[in-house]
Amino acid sequence: MRTFLTCVLTVLLLAAACGDGAPADPGLRAELLDMLRQDQEIRTPDADEAEWDRVERANTQRMHAILDEHGWPGYALVGEDGEDAAWALVQHADRDLDLQRRALGLLREAVAEGDASPGNLAYLEDRVRVAEGKPQRYGTQWQVDRDGEWQPRTPIEDEAGVDARRAEAGLQPLEEYLKELKAME
Repeated sequence: MRTFLTCVLTVLLLAAACGDGAPADPGLRAELLDMLRQDQEIRTPDADEAEWDRVERANTQRMHAILDEHGWPGYALVGEDGEDAAWALVQHADRDLDLQRRALGLLREAVAEGDASPGNLAYLEDRVRVAEGKPQRYGTQWQVDRDGEWQPRTPIEDEAGVDARRAEAGLQPLEEYLKELKAME
């Protein structure tokens, strides 16, 4: 009983010490946020293609190294914004499907442990499925067709159940998502 109480007390003390939500690796968090800043700055219609390529390749290479060293950089390691940045960088690494697949597996584990965003997992799962030519599960990947209409990049699996899956991932209903997409035009 005494050992059990010591263990419980230790867990409570560790939880209290970590309770401020400060990431364990603020340097990695800052690096991920800077990588995302560069990624977003280059993603413009008039961007220099060579610069876009350079930034994307550098970010993809670095994400390989981060996954090698840390696994999925979750909330505990890099905070919520750092985890979001890691997800966005992998999401944009479309020329490296192997990286996206690997990250998907690691992200799935982190979500199961409560250390990453279920919504990010839904988006990455759909991104990988689209790249593989498979139906989407969450309906997150869309494009504008020749007529200027929004269309899913691949069909949506069990479309009748998509809103339930989206809700489980913390995403808004598909109809609301489509309104947001159309508002960006």
